[in-house]
Amino acid sequence: MGFADFLIQILNSVQYGLLLFMLAAGLTLIFGIMGVVNLAHGSFYMLGAYLAYGITAKLSSFGLALAAGAVLSFAFGWLLEKGLFRFFYTRDHLDQVLLTFGLIYLFEELRSIVWGNDVHGVPIPEWLRGSIALTDTLAYPHYRLFVAGVCLLLALALWALIHRTRLGMHIRAGSFNRTMAQALGVDIERLYAIVFAMGVALAAIAGMVAAPLSSVYPNMGGQVLIMCFVVVVIGGIGSIRGAFIAALLVGLVDTFGKVLLPGVASMLVYVLMALVLLWRPQGLFKN
Repeated sequence: MGFADFLIQILNSVQYGLLLFMLAAGLTLIFGIMGVVNLAHGSFYMLGAYLAYGITAKLSSFGLALAAGAVLSFAFGWLLEKGLFRFFYTRDHLDQVLLTFGLIYLFEELRSIVWGNDVHGVPIPEWLRGSIALTDTLAYPHYRLFVAGVCLLLALALWALIHRTRLGMHIRAGSFNRTMAQALGVDIERLYAIVFAMGVALAAIAGMVAAPLSSVYPNMGGQVLIMCFVVVVIGGIGSIRGAFIAALLVGLVDTFGKVLLPGVASMLVYVLMALVLLWRPQGLFKN
């Protein structure tokens, strides 16, 4: 493997890892703060991809589709928490699993009614269709750099929100001891609604920016959900920092595994998870 090929794989690893972080951050926030096991999280990724397809087709602008999709997914998450999830916070995890498992089938049926069962494509915006030349024969697409940039900016914004704002202080307090936070005047119901809506929006944005890289198709949230849980388990449940580092590790292992060891690439990520859990059963970082 030459230097240019190595650089391309590093860029692919980082881009994939940052995309996984967008998904895992929402999942680990929802579980770490609200204690909800959300198996339907992959459906929010699928929702974002289909929103990108539907809105781009209507408005002929991927940028407007991103903005509109982010707002719509946040509003959808807010309404879903208010109308359904808040009644399951004190229930057993089994009840939450059954609820969210049922939601997967509900969302798939709604997707089928609204968009059908065909495979769709989302065109890359004209201004992002070029490539950066690395050698005379190798180039790297602008759009992949755009995806990595968007995910990195959102990761920095999430870090600033949690560590530099009053809302973030309330989120950290609610994660540490929700009863004490509520006793000190934190509106826990409002906080939960915001956190859940943020988690949905992050997953949907990941789906929107990933849509032009791959087809938009039914059940596309199932595979990414598994990888999300792998990232959350490796990083430590409830830890944003852990999710970030774990997502980059998973991106590296998965990308280079497919290049160097294609015969066993599908199991390398799970081997990584097993090794981390043998070393630190609570994950790399504990919330």
